Amino acid sequence: MFFPVIPVTYRLTDVFLLMATATFLHEDFMLRSESARVLYHQYARDLPILDYHCHLPPDEIARNHYFDNLTQIWLKGDHYKWRAMRTVGIPETYITGAADDRTKFQKWAETVPFTLRNPLYHWTHLELLDPFGVRELLGSHNADRIYDHCGELLRSTFSTRYLLQHYGVQVVCTTDDPCDTLEHHASIRQMPFGVQILPTFRPDRALEIGAGAGFRAYVSRLESLENHTIRTFDDYLSVLKRRHDFFGAMGCRLSDHGLEHLYAEPYTEEEVRAIFLQALDQQPVSLSALHKVKSALLYHFAVWDYEKGWTQQFHLGALRNTNTRMLTRMGRDTGHDSIGDFPQAVNMYRFFDRLDREEKLAKTILYNLNPADNEVFATMIGNYQDGQVRGKIQWGAAWWFLDQQDGMARQLDTLSRMGLLACFVGMLTDSRSFLSFPRHEYFRRLLCQMLGQDIQNGELPNDLPWIGRMVQDICYYNAQRFFGFDKTA
Repeated sequence: MFFPVIPVTYRLTDVFLLMATATFLHEDFMLRSESARVLYHQYARDLPILDYHCHLPPDEIARNHYFDNLTQIWLKGDHYKWRAMRTVGIPETYITGAADDRTKFQKWAETVPFTLRNPLYHWTHLELLDPFGVRELLGSHNADRIYDHCGELLRSTFSTRYLLQHYGVQVVCTTDDPCDTLEHHASIRQMPFGVQILPTFRPDRALEIGAGAGFRAYVSRLESLENHTIRTFDDYLSVLKRRHDFFGAMGCRLSDHGLEHLYAEPYTEEEVRAIFLQALDQQPVSLSALHKVKSALLYHFAVWDYEKGWTQQFHLGALRNTNTRMLTRMGRDTGHDSIGDFPQAVNMYRFFDRLDREEKLAKTILYNLNPADNEVFATMIGNYQDGQVRGKIQWGAAWWFLDQQDGMARQLDTLSRMGLLACFVGMLTDSRSFLSFPRHEYFRRLLCQMLGQDIQNGELPNDLPWIGRMVQDICYYNAQRFFGFDKTA
């Protein structure tokens, strides 16, 4: 890959820091055995990337956006970095507030040395190395120089499309609300550039029927989009089905749901219709009643996915927007979320068993946020494999707070022991940043190190061609086949 060189004269302290980096981010980073090095360099390293779940903004891809500086591409919207900066005592004005971009970056640079052993430390330096060629350890002493160097490249060369091509990305699946017009996806389809950009149907807001005026406003948006009045639950389903069909026509192959847990309460159609009318009139609705409507909606979404041959994804277990003061001040999704301890197993069983009995269970990926649920998820997926689709029900890559060295290793290890690692569809970024693709490299290094260590320990045979093919499947080919990316879009 292309690593430009920073044209500067270094101080003596910078030279020592460069020497430290050379023993840190070298070509065999994380690879501690010869088998691991062979697996990574010969089998994994140069594979393309299929990023089947992320939050990249399609409008920035459509217009091939150039960022002004590192703050714009790196810090804007990055909850991981915001939480770290708050923890070391950086005031909010330098994080999400009114401070200028250079000052915000300087404050992040001051924070980085304190992130040792947090994944942010590795990610930061991997992303500075690739694509910017920066081999220094970031800190307050070199923040301005790195900011200027990277900013020049961002403004002149490193556009959104350039970065996707640079990282070898073949497919990106964005995350889109049913009310999204997908106009930017349409623009991209008219101006192809070698990377498939596909929408993902994410109807979380459609389930927020207890949100009062907010729900009424959401319904109004749907009515306007489809020119169809919504007066009943059946109307609501009909309009959402039209949106689902529209997404399908735009190349969508996946749905996604971000939930505390699955909803699988028993209900009757009459109950659901009555509860929906209460919610539409902005009347108070009990929690148990809301769960019945959510259960009905999730069931219908799952059936539609099955009928279209899509893959449904469920991100389960986040406790969101826990800081009321900051929620009032800043709004939702500002880095005040954590792992929740919601019961998962029974509702998963009820939900998937109904679909399986009716032979309407789509390909599925489950993601857990609570590591205490690892074994629950790893064993649940085995209940509904049908022998017709390889790895039809997947336990997805370690997610959010678990998307780090220990969390990924534990997910891989548990899946190996309770399922079949060889059928795993691998890594994704789940990111809003165009610089997050080194996370795929990070995952590949970790996978190769794990398997290489087993070979060295005599726990796996020294059959590098076979295990190398398994690595390639996990990193690329399994996902290519699973989502049909090997077929013409």
